[in-house]
Amino acid sequence: MKVTQEKLPASQIGLEIEIPSEMSKQAYEKVVQEFSRTANIPGFRKGKVPRQILVQRLGVQRIKAATLDELIQKGLTQALEQESIEALGNYQLISPMEQLVNEYKPGEAFTFSASVDVAPEVKLGDYINLKVQVEEIPYDSTNVDKFLSERRDEKATLIPVEVRPAQKGDVAVVDYRGRFVPSSQEDDEPTEISGAQATNFEIELGEGKFLDDIVNGIIGMTPGETKEVTMEFPQDYPRKDLASKQAAFTVTLKDLKEKELPELTDDFAQEVSEFDTMAELQSSLESKFREKTQQETLAKEKVALIEELLNHVEIELPESMIKQEVESIMRQNIIQLQQSGIDVGKMLNENLVQQLVERTRPEAINRLKQSLALEEIAKAQSLEVEPETLDDKVEEVITQLSEQEVDVNKLRELVAIDLLIEKAIDWLVEHATIELIPPESLNAAVAPPEAPVE
Repeated sequence: MKVTQEKLPASQIGLEIEIPSEMSKQAYEKVVQEFSRTANIPGFRKGKVPRQILVQRLGVQRIKAATLDELIQKGLTQALEQESIEALGNYQLISPMEQLVNEYKPGEAFTFSASVDVAPEVKLGDYINLKVQVEEIPYDSTNVDKFLSERRDEKATLIPVEVRPAQKGDVAVVDYRGRFVPSSQEDDEPTEISGAQATNFEIELGEGKFLDDIVNGIIGMTPGETKEVTMEFPQDYPRKDLASKQAAFTVTLKDLKEKELPELTDDFAQEVSEFDTMAELQSSLESKFREKTQQETLAKEKVALIEELLNHVEIELPESMIKQEVESIMRQNIIQLQQSGIDVGKMLNENLVQQLVERTRPEAINRLKQSLALEEIAKAQSLEVEPETLDDKVEEVITQLSEQEVDVNKLRELVAIDLLIEKAIDWLVEHATIELIPPESLNAAVAPPEAPVE
């Protein structure tokens, strides 16, 4: 079989395939026989229809079209194997099918053209000495104090308060009952809010601990006092029946307690950690938060390097690869929405799906280019994943997916690629010139100049 190749844009190969006459003849005869066995023609039993009657009733064009369907599929399969071409996805017929049917003569050789997507060629530019600027994340020493403060708060002892009003930081024990406030005098009497009643309910008087308006209303009350607090539920309140509604709560302060925080002693360190002394705990926390800050800066370095790398790479992505990546991203997004309790089936329609495909496409292209470029760097630098590392990571992922069916061989292949990409990123970091600059420096550098004051 004669095959002529032509390189096309978007990582495609054009193929001109000549089907020999013998192959054409065999295919035509096979199709006629199949029609003869299956065609329902009045007056004849299946398989007993004379050839001339069969062709007359079905039509020559229909038989030729069925023959070409088989010849094109078979011819393309053989051509790819003969030319050692690894195609991605299905083929695209270049020759118009109607023209092929009209021109085809059963038993004679014929030629058709098709294209197939193939793995893209990655052309690496000067990637060895990339230069980037990255905003450094500064170490914040207050993180240690914040951590210790939270642990002290958890271990606090509640002491009854009798001689002063409630203040911020106290724990109040209250009874409350909520009702809707009519929007006008003509409206009906106030109705109670379902689920907005409680007895001996503990509220910590702090921001974000409960409805802020009620917390602020309790501050200043004394035990035994009853007060009415009016408020408006936030627009984004989880209960849709309450969002943006006016309400009034009758609140009775029954008891008040203040927190007595433990001292930062060695005993406290032993209670909240594995360390024997407070000095050891503070030193460990400082090291931990410094390392966390360094890792966050390193993550920013990697992102900046990968973005810069794409300026030094040429890749023509085939459409089938882009489509597959778009579908993968959308599948992940849908799973996340379902896990958050959203009924995706009710939300999605054909128009919205098309919009999501268009929005997802740039992300898919960017992800593909990043992965392919990094894989090419790993190949160019002969980077390899240690078998022990791969085994450990595969075992870790299998454990995480214990409730799902897993194709271990496919999983191993995917994990190997991920680990290889990580190695390539680490290699870039080692060989790049990275300038750490103060926070907000890059934003300031690209900000437009202020207009002059007239």
